[in-house]
Amino acid sequence: MNTPYYIIRKRILDEGIEKLKAALNKHWSYSVIGYSFKTNALPWIIEYMRHNGCYAEVVSEDEYELAEYMGYEHIIYNGPVKGIESFTRACQRGHIVNLDAEREVEWLQHMNLISMKEPVKVGIRINFDLEAVCPGEASGGEEGGRFGFSYENGDFGRILDKLRAMPGVEVAGIHLHCSSKTRSLNIYEAIAKMACRIHKEYKIELTYLDVGGGYFGGLADKPQYEDYLCLMTGILKEEYDPKRTMLIMEPGTSLICPPVEYVTSVIDVKDTNRNRFIVTDGSRIHIDPLMTKKSYFYQLEKTDNDDEREFLEKQVISGFTCMENDRLFNLKGSYALRVGDKIRYYKIGAYTMCLSPLFISYFPAVYLEEEGKIVCIREKWGVEEYVQKSKIKRKNV
Repeated sequence: MNTPYYIIRKRILDEGIEKLKAALNKHWSYSVIGYSFKTNALPWIIEYMRHNGCYAEVVSEDEYELAEYMGYEHIIYNGPVKGIESFTRACQRGHIVNLDAEREVEWLQHMNLISMKEPVKVGIRINFDLEAVCPGEASGGEEGGRFGFSYENGDFGRILDKLRAMPGVEVAGIHLHCSSKTRSLNIYEAIAKMACRIHKEYKIELTYLDVGGGYFGGLADKPQYEDYLCLMTGILKEEYDPKRTMLIMEPGTSLICPPVEYVTSVIDVKDTNRNRFIVTDGSRIHIDPLMTKKSYFYQLEKTDNDDEREFLEKQVISGFTCMENDRLFNLKGSYALRVGDKIRYYKIGAYTMCLSPLFISYFPAVYLEEEGKIVCIREKWGVEEYVQKSKIKRKNV
């Protein structure tokens, strides 16, 4: 297999989803897993999640149409940029639609709801001040989160009243996903307490609670699904009946990050008066597209058994692009790398394939490893894939 490439370890993927299912069955059996398309929408992964009983959790018209194309019967439609056509279709087909914007309420007002056999059931995404409850942990920090209808300023209550007064509409659920810097248990304690507060304050009977995603996955020293669910459900049971109210979890990172690896080869070793640079055929844009990570899980793989290699204090591991900041990490206190050696990166399945740009080199191949057998599930992109649907006059060669 030519590097660079991604490889998915199916055993690890299977273990992750089975752990989640087991924890849900133990703590709140009336539950649904909504797989977050935005985290990694590789078609093979989407198909795998559908076969494992997951709903599609989507946040745009394109993602909604992809879920339909891939055969999903159950879709959770979130996000502030829904398209009106897919929004209408989702409402008519009884999918789970969580309102996030004022314009979506206006769309409902203009739908011919009276003619429908059943009421349109919708949820409302709640924006609450997570930073006040969990200082230093919310992604929005002091600026606050930008999704959903604010609980504190009364927008949630206003929208709830408007929907309750709308013929043919039923408020079926609330969506409480909160982006955090920490993924800590504190975040999910705050979510569960807010869900209970809504029930007590607004006297609203809900058919589902959507607690969103953002969980740790694949790290033994971090909270597990069991920990998150034990904490949340212990609180939620004070106000909600586990047999009547469905619990929705929307994992992405926790499921798909652990099983994916990225393999690169050393293609050049270059010394300057300041550093030794190890140039690889991989790139930071494939495992850290936003250029924000400070460290990676990795393993070095030598091409030979030479135990007499020079020991070096520092080697700068670099990518193939022409950007100076395409530097993955400083390898300190290690044997000298040589052309042909490999570097394998672990736990890189989340927000990598979906955010990697078509910059200088196109999408790398993706392989699946199952019980020792390796098959290609996406071929490397080339020129034909890159120019598809472009309106060009190709010169005959």
